[in-house]
Amino acid sequence: MSELIPIPSPGVPIYLGTPGEPLVVVVHDWYGRLPAVEQFAESLAAEGFWVAVPDLYNGVATTDEAQAEKLMEALDVGIALAELDDVIANAHARGSAKVGVVGFSLGGWLALLHAQGGSADAVVAYYASLGPKDHGVIPAPVQLHYAETDEWGASEQPEDFVDRLNEHGTPVSQHVYLGTEHSFANASIQRKHNARAAELARARTTQFLSRHLLD
Repeated sequence: MSELIPIPSPGVPIYLGTPGEPLVVVVHDWYGRLPAVEQFAESLAAEGFWVAVPDLYNGVATTDEAQAEKLMEALDVGIALAELDDVIANAHARGSAKVGVVGFSLGGWLALLHAQGGSADAVVAYYASLGPKDHGVIPAPVQLHYAETDEWGASEQPEDFVDRLNEHGTPVSQHVYLGTEHSFANASIQRKHNARAAELARARTTQFLSRHLLD
């Protein structure tokens, strides 16, 4: 089993781009803030966004699934959501009028959960959904990216989640990437990464965020 990996700027968000531009918060998956997450954020900053990448694991990450599961299980969801609140409040105070949140897996779940509070103008979630017990109205457009092969709890199937979004009147678009599995967009997890699908998903994410935050 691999050891935990120390990361730069432990416990605080990394910021990229120009303060005051529309903010995009990028929320890492259960592996933590690995280099691929920052690389994704850099691509968004190059498109004119101010990008924040929180560290929800207080200075560590991993490429091992068993350790990732332990890190996820130890996460205090209330504190994680409060950290997103702080990042967004700081951005508003520094002139960012609009906010988008992009999350991967665990981070996608947190992004969708957080968006129910109304502070996001657009939400993008990769391989994530909300079950009925967590799902409330999301008052912002939602874009979803799914792998062709994945595992879901009985109440968390993407089709059911999308149906509930439609029932609530939430604008939603979804994309499924053939030949992929969970974590396909994480270039730091080479055994799962699919470069073709990851680039297409990144392009769609950028277009979606530009339409809702920059236009």
